[in-house]
Amino acid sequence: MIFLDIKNLETFIQVAELSSFTKAAEKSGYSQSTVSFHIKQLENTLGVPLFERINHTVSLTAKGREVLSYAHQIRFLTQKMEKQLHQKTELIRGHVRIAMADSLCSWLLKDNFGNFCRQHPGIAMKIISASTEEMFRLLNQNEVDMVYTLDNHIYNHTYHIAREEKIMAHFVAGSSFFQPKGLPVSLQELVSLPFLLTEKGMSYRRLMDEKLASLSMEIEPILETGNADLICLLVSQGMGISFLPDYVTREAVKDGKIIYLPIEGFDIDIWLQLLYHRDKWISPSMKAVIEYLSLMFTP
Repeated sequence: MIFLDIKNLETFIQVAELSSFTKAAEKSGYSQSTVSFHIKQLENTLGVPLFERINHTVSLTAKGREVLSYAHQIRFLTQKMEKQLHQKTELIRGHVRIAMADSLCSWLLKDNFGNFCRQHPGIAMKIISASTEEMFRLLNQNEVDMVYTLDNHIYNHTYHIAREEKIMAHFVAGSSFFQPKGLPVSLQELVSLPFLLTEKGMSYRRLMDEKLASLSMEIEPILETGNADLICLLVSQGMGISFLPDYVTREAVKDGKIIYLPIEGFDIDIWLQLLYHRDKWISPSMKAVIEYLSLMFTP
């Protein structure tokens, strides 16, 4: 029978998530030698090596990944047991770091964030705006807890998909913008018009640019900003046209301030995906945020 020391498992989880004995020591408050001792004790107890240490890098062995899965389950059950034995509801506390596209930030905070804060006053969120590539760099280095992408469909066994949904996006214009010439409009005519766009290289803007490039076309916008709501407002005022996800423009379209510009043959697959690293322990605060984002997932 194997007898496991919980503190050794906790140290193991920290090293696995941070890929560093030094960072694990700093986070846990132990000395680096104590962290190494905990890992050595756990390896001796289990009879398997948990980490490979090559050229100052630390990575899990195949057996280490198996043990990490069990360690997360043991920690979860231990916390559940402690909570039930104390027979009281404790306030969930913690900081949750999320990397996401700028246009999602406004949608996330605009309507329901107040309800979340009232339900979970002990949870603080830090939102980091980044490109998709930068999001995953941060996720892989454990500098964020999860990523909320607006891009091509992403699948990699390294990441767990908490929720995902395909969304629509359209070229849009103010309702009076095309009255003198009328609709429909060709793609060739469209790209010559004044455009207001999100930053180059970011999420759906990048996908649009790549599609146009495949057709030997390019747009030179008169304004670039990460604030999709501002773009929507300016488009409704007749300042130009844009390419935006439907969740940004839905209310303006409903109110008759903006119209969709259907362009035949210009279809782009855009996905909202909420992902986290498969080796990440899901803390109570992180679980609460995932549930909150999942409830808001149909924009």
